Amino acid sequence: MQKQEKIVDMFNQIAPTYDVANRVLSLGVDVSWRKFACRYMLEIFKNKSINIVDVACGTGDMMGLWSEMAKEFGVEVKSLTGIDPSSGMLKEARAKFPNFKFIEAYADNTTLASGEAQILSISYGIRNVVERKAALREFNRVLADGGYVVVLEFTKRQKKGFITALRDFYLSKILPSIGGFISKNKEAYEYLPSSIENFLDAKSFCDELVEAGFEIELCKGFSMDISTLFIAKKVKEINA
Repeated sequence: MQKQEKIVDMFNQIAPTYDVANRVLSLGVDVSWRKFACRYMLEIFKNKSINIVDVACGTGDMMGLWSEMAKEFGVEVKSLTGIDPSSGMLKEARAKFPNFKFIEAYADNTTLASGEAQILSISYGIRNVVERKAALREFNRVLADGGYVVVLEFTKRQKKGFITALRDFYLSKILPSIGGFISKNKEAYEYLPSSIENFLDAKSFCDELVEAGFEIELCKGFSMDISTLFIAKKVKEINA
């Protein structure tokens, strides 16, 4: 089984308990990070009509926030589409949000039309994409000129020290035990710290976004840089 297929299979297995584990492990603070990202973007598109795509949508949490918060800003979401390669995750998402549109597809081949969206978000999913650079080029293709990619992700900390050690201890020792207990799949939650360790630091990921035709508008760390928000505007077409 290829690496990407193995990751998808793992998410299929933990899908039924994914929401509960997420809230417990992040103490619910991931919701505030997501809301910050939504507010920032919806302010830009205030009183406009837009299409939003959420890649690696999982059980649809980010889509729920886009839909709910758009009303505060007078934003009409003409179309809201979730993309995920995990059939298990999409089954949970459809049960939660029966009126949303979902497509089972990979990040580097979304099957969407070119220039279809004004916002493309991906929350805690880009580090699980094996063909990451191809996915960023795909995001560029799917976005209209002047559209935005919004990425929330756990990034590698550049500075070592007490905070980094504390974070690493939580990720490597506490999180797998709690996640394993809730999901009955400890291996999946042992994958998380290794996936962060194998990902990039914030600056390196910004460089990849620029290479894919984007201009960085915001790169903001949350909770001692455990999570980073990247907001980047499409400024040129990139031939995939």
